[in-house]
Amino acid sequence: MSHHDLQTDEGPAVEASPEDDFIIQAIGVQKVYHTGLVSVPALRGVDLCVRRGEMVAIMGPSGCGKTTLLNCLSGLDTADEGQIAIEGVSLSGMSDRERTDYRARRMGFVFQFYNLLPVLSAVENVELPLLVSGVRPGEARKRSLESLAQVGLAHRAYHRPAELSGGERQRTTIARSLVNQPALVWADEPTGDLDSETANEIMDVLVALNRDQGLTFILVTHDRGVGSRCERIVRMRDGLVVGEQPGAAQER
Repeated sequence: MSHHDLQTDEGPAVEASPEDDFIIQAIGVQKVYHTGLVSVPALRGVDLCVRRGEMVAIMGPSGCGKTTLLNCLSGLDTADEGQIAIEGVSLSGMSDRERTDYRARRMGFVFQFYNLLPVLSAVENVELPLLVSGVRPGEARKRSLESLAQVGLAHRAYHRPAELSGGERQRTTIARSLVNQPALVWADEPTGDLDSETANEIMDVLVALNRDQGLTFILVTHDRGVGSRCERIVRMRDGLVVGEQPGAAQER
């Protein structure tokens, strides 16, 4: 399925000019959660553009809408209002199945609590998305081992999660997010379950992948140290983007 297959007759929701090369364009994104008699506005009109190859941290207090924004931008959840285009393709113009297929082919995800299957080895966890999407077992295993090597974990490929440290488990998760060669990787509190030294090691891995392979990363984090390693910090409060600043990475 090509990008054009996913577009509606109206074309992309937002047109990117070539010189900007935006991989993410979001305009006026709103999301309201309805719980019983109460409506909670999680996003109240967010605008955000991210260039291809950027590493962006989304920061702000708990409940400010960071994870909701990540979920809406990645198509894990649907926005109530606004326009979202990824690689120039409108998310709202896709069916649920097309969104799922697009995520599987073009996006990687890293979460705080790993989401690894305990009965599978690291290499089996990493290759699982490929097998599900129909890649032949031999090719899936080859790509899975290559992905683990990228994060410095080839020597632990046949260990199960219980035999891995927290940092090694998160490296496995990162390897899994890379195995489909995505255009961009979403990371929700990727160091939230790790001590500061291990968190720094994980950020070393992500920064190297961004620098050496030009991978686009969007990180949701509470950790100022993590935010400072990114090129740009986007600050949220009460469902809105309230400002942004360059991270220390801009000074490299």
